[in-house]
Amino acid sequence: MRFLLKPIRLGICCLSFIAVIGLLATTCPQHAYCQDDGGGGGGDGGGGDGGGGDNETDNLVAAGVAVDANGVLQRLTSGDPNGFLARERAAQALASLDADIAKPSKLRKVSLTRLARLTQQAISEGHGPDEAMKCLAGLTRIKYVFYYPETKDIVIAGPAEGWMSDYAGRLVGIESGQPILELEELVVALRTFPPSKNSNPIVYCSIDATDEGLARMQQFLSSIGRQIGPGDEQFIVNGLQESLGMQLVTIGGIPATTRFARIMVEADYRMKLIGIGLVEPAARIRSWISLASAGAVARNAMSRWWFVPDYKRIRTSEDGMAAELVGDGVKLIGEDEVVSASGQRQQAGRQSRASERFTKGFTDRYGQLADRDPVYAQLRNCIDMLIVAALIQKNDYYGQADWDLSVLGDESIYPVAVYNAPEKVNSAVNAIWKGAHLATPVGGGVQIQANQALDVDNLLEDEAGTVAAARAEISLGDLPADKWWWD
Repeated sequence: MRFLLKPIRLGICCLSFIAVIGLLATTCPQHAYCQDDGGGGGGDGGGGDGGGGDNETDNLVAAGVAVDANGVLQRLTSGDPNGFLARERAAQALASLDADIAKPSKLRKVSLTRLARLTQQAISEGHGPDEAMKCLAGLTRIKYVFYYPETKDIVIAGPAEGWMSDYAGRLVGIESGQPILELEELVVALRTFPPSKNSNPIVYCSIDATDEGLARMQQFLSSIGRQIGPGDEQFIVNGLQESLGMQLVTIGGIPATTRFARIMVEADYRMKLIGIGLVEPAARIRSWISLASAGAVARNAMSRWWFVPDYKRIRTSEDGMAAELVGDGVKLIGEDEVVSASGQRQQAGRQSRASERFTKGFTDRYGQLADRDPVYAQLRNCIDMLIVAALIQKNDYYGQADWDLSVLGDESIYPVAVYNAPEKVNSAVNAIWKGAHLATPVGGGVQIQANQALDVDNLLEDEAGTVAAARAEISLGDLPADKWWWD
């Protein structure tokens, strides 16, 4: 995420205008709520004396994103203020699930090798994997990765529960409301770190204005000069939206047409709206706009924010047969840049105090946010699955288990790249009188280098032997051949 902070002196003493540019969907699907033409400020530090908004109301909550046939990202909202629909869905889900898989478990085990074999069998029989397979037996987190050479099982383990579909169509735990890990995203992660080669991909997404849009915006700002004052907020908002135009979505390292990619883009998209005060976060995170002081804003400064994994979070056993994932797993970091009149960017070599406080607050409360806002739990799970896949590749569990991913590695047999790719979004603007500068944020991103978590300097030692002990407590000797998960 990038912010362009351009000061504009006003004709009225002691007043200044801050216009904050973010992202805004351009079209509203049926039953969705959005505002694409402004309307009250919002969020923490968002309101003020004007501005375009994209706020969720008390009865409407984020329900994911949609991407139309033209690649335009749209934010969806939905409402269930009394929780009646959720309770009804939970009751229906419990009635349809087997009692054993619906029962919450502190540590459910899933053998990936057995799951792949049984998925291949199900596809060959013409009916494909069942819901339990697609939902990885209800796992909500990955806590451990184990390898058992005697049975050639690669096992992931973590908390699990029965699941239902929420208001957004996400599969979430009936008890916790946390998103369920799904085979679809795990397949993307495994294909990113396949058995056939050692790879070190960077998985990323970025939402950025074009150089041409930035140049047009600079021209617009120069053209208004000293002429703005109270009452001109909507004129500025409209001018900034029009001059900046569409922002471009870039995705790399994985197919842009996967749900995995869409999760990254949605998490980045919503983080940006939180930062500029257009969306109230589900945890106590102060927005950048509420933290920014006009005196600290440098001319043409640009703050860029992006998500990265917390790479120092893998605890491994001495024999390399077990690993534990610890902590919340995701950090928000930032840096400052400057932008020229032609729209070119370069590093400024520092980060503003407001940007530092926003990114630190977001990181410190990421776990709380993920507990309440599903997309951030989904992003964390996607990062965890990439790290697990990188671990499987690096430790050559593939080779030791004689596992080539089977049908899970073949897009023609098990397709996951089946969605419209997000390509662009319109700019959204929030506006507030504050200080003496015009601030215009314009970018964003997620960057995941899963192999970094496996660097020697980042690995945590299993000093107490707890990771090895957790693996030793599990015996697969008497497990039936068609049993791929167990408690």
